[in-house]
Amino acid sequence: MNTIQPSLETTATVIDKMHEHQQIVFCNDPATGLKAIIAIHNTTLGPALGGCRMRPYRTMDEALEDVLRLSKGMTYKCAAADVDFGGGKAVIIGDPARDKTPALFRAFGQFVDSLNGRFYTGTDMGTSMDDFIHAAKETNCIVGIPEAYGGGGDSSIPTALGVIYGLKASNKVVFGTDNLSHKKYIIQGLGKVGYKVAEQLLESGADLYVSDINEEAVKAIQKHAKQLGGNVVRVTGDEVYSVDADVFVPCAFGGIINDETIDLLKVKAVVGSANNQLLMENHGEALKRKGILYAPDYIVNAGGLIQVADELYGYNQERVLAKTSSIYTSLLEVYKQAELDNITTIQAANRFCEKRMEDRQRQNSFFSHTKRPKWDICK
Repeated sequence: MNTIQPSLETTATVIDKMHEHQQIVFCNDPATGLKAIIAIHNTTLGPALGGCRMRPYRTMDEALEDVLRLSKGMTYKCAAADVDFGGGKAVIIGDPARDKTPALFRAFGQFVDSLNGRFYTGTDMGTSMDDFIHAAKETNCIVGIPEAYGGGGDSSIPTALGVIYGLKASNKVVFGTDNLSHKKYIIQGLGKVGYKVAEQLLESGADLYVSDINEEAVKAIQKHAKQLGGNVVRVTGDEVYSVDADVFVPCAFGGIINDETIDLLKVKAVVGSANNQLLMENHGEALKRKGILYAPDYIVNAGGLIQVADELYGYNQERVLAKTSSIYTSLLEVYKQAELDNITTIQAANRFCEKRMEDRQRQNSFFSHTKRPKWDICK
C-alpha cells in the first residue's frame, strides 16, 4: 500500500483545483488494483463524513472533479441535516461489476484508517454494504454496514423516506396540499433509492413515468403498479425531460439540470435524491425564471446521512426517523426564505448552511478543533 506521488505539474494543478478543500489523498495499492481519491472539504462541524462511490472514470482528472464536487456537497448536507460532521467523499476508480474484491476494499480501509478519524465513509453509487464489511476489518471509521455487524442497515430506506417528505413539502407549496395522490411523477433512476420512492408513490395513488437502463427494475415496478391498480409508463433517453407531468424526481446521476434539459422540462417542481442535480448553480436561476420549484438535493437526500451519522452515537431507529421527518419543515423554511428574499431556493439553502457553519466556528475554540471528539471510535 502506498500513496500516489504526483508530478510537480500535477501537484500544481491539484492545488489549484482544491479551492477551499482541506485535504486530498490519492490512494494506490498495486497488489489489489486499488486506485482511489479521498477528499476532505470542511471539518468545521466535525470529522468529515461521506460515502465512497465506485465508477470506471475515464481519467484521474474526471475522478478528481467528481470527488471534489461531491465532498463540498457533503459539507452543506451535513450542515443542513444538523449533524456534527463535516464534508468529505471518496471515489474508487474501477468497474463495480468487474473490479471489486475483498482485498481491494481492505486496502481502501487501510487508507481510511491512516486519516486517524478525520474521515468516515460507507456506501454510495457502485458500492454496497457487503463491500464495507471488508473495509471495516481494517478501520472502525466505516458507517452504513449491515445490522448484523453493528450498523444501521440499508441507508437507502431513510433516504427514500426523505424524498417522500421533500415531495410532500414541495407539493404543499406548488399545489396547496402535501397529498401525493392523483399527480404524475417522472422518476429518473430505479436504483436503491429511486425504486423505493416509486413504490411509495404508487401506494399513495400516484401515476409514474420511469426511466432506467435496468429493464428488470422497470418490469418489477410495472408489476407492482398492476397489483395496486396504478399506472407506470417507461420513457427512455432524453424523453424523460420532456414528459408533461407534475414533478420530476431525479434519482440517478448529477448535473442533469442544465441549459439543454431546462428548456425541455414541463414540470412544476424538481425534487429528487440525486447529488448535485444542478450542473451550475445559475441553473437554479433558470428554473426560477421558468416557474419550476427546485428542492435543494442535499436537503432532500439527507435521510441516509442522518442514519449513518446516528450509528456513531449508537444507532437508534426511532431517532433516525424523527430526524428524517424534519426534512419536510426544513424545505418549507427554505422555500419561505427564498420567496422573502427573492432568491433561488439553492441560494437560500446555501445561506442557511453557511450561517450555521459560521455560528459553529465562533462557538468552537482552538482546543475543540484539536481534541478527539467524543464519538470518535477509530483506534
